Amino acid sequence: MITVFGSINMDLIATTERLPKPGETVAGNGFATAAGGKGANQALAARRAGRYVHMAGAVGKDAFAAEALALLDDAGTDLSLIKHVDGPTGTALILVGGDGENMIAVVPGANGKVTPADAETAIGRMNEGDILMLQLEVPAAAVERALSAARAKGVTSILNLAPLIPDAPRLGRLADIVIANETEFERLAGQEGMDAAAREAALVRLHVETGQTLIVTLGGDGVIAIRDGAISRAQGLKIEPVDTVGAGDTFCGYFAASLDDGLDFVSALRRAAVAGSLACLKAGAQPSIPLSEEVADRI
Repeated sequence: MITVFGSINMDLIATTERLPKPGETVAGNGFATAAGGKGANQALAARRAGRYVHMAGAVGKDAFAAEALALLDDAGTDLSLIKHVDGPTGTALILVGGDGENMIAVVPGANGKVTPADAETAIGRMNEGDILMLQLEVPAAAVERALSAARAKGVTSILNLAPLIPDAPRLGRLADIVIANETEFERLAGQEGMDAAAREAALVRLHVETGQTLIVTLGGDGVIAIRDGAISRAQGLKIEPVDTVGAGDTFCGYFAASLDDGLDFVSALRRAAVAGSLACLKAGAQPSIPLSEEVADRI
């Protein structure tokens, strides 16, 4: 079983020919709303990959709450660990340029009211050998409690080191498996401006220090990882991206689901990389997450 402990948002998405520079206003050419939040995105990805998933987090008592949970509910995700709190549901304001790149501002809302006690409740429902997936869009104290409780119970923890908050390097050391993009990994390693050789050297160094499984996503260049002393690589698909929002979350959810399904590590990386590529072919975070059959066909 997979439990995702994290954020639930409504995404407000505007599309433009290009992203604005600081202080600049550009004309938009489209607008849409979509359920999002890194936690909810990863939970839906794991569910669409075919695994049983609990989502733990919080939504507000507003018009966005039901919409933010609709796709998770439709997919059969267990929502019994989600609490409803006073105030707004978390919101993400997203600009998507004509090349598929994006800019995002996240307003925590109810996500900011997730507590260490909520973490204890979520882990209390888990068993040894289950998988816990976390991100950093809920308070650091709650993430830290979840990680420590998971380790005490023999639950495998996967921490996606995003967004890049000040506590990210410290919290990253508490997880069994860490997933980061290039920028996030540089912060974890304490070294900026890495080329490929420096990144691989840093992976080895951190792995020797911590014993953790470390995974770095590289966008169109696939993924590099280290586990049990061995470096692994995997490629996604060669695509023309429409919208990269949610691609990283799709990778994380599919990776967790693949491990939970018993795939070997390299196969799990490959399946997750292909799923992340497919998520770039549609607009929106959750609407773009592919079904397991689509991923299998492309593999």
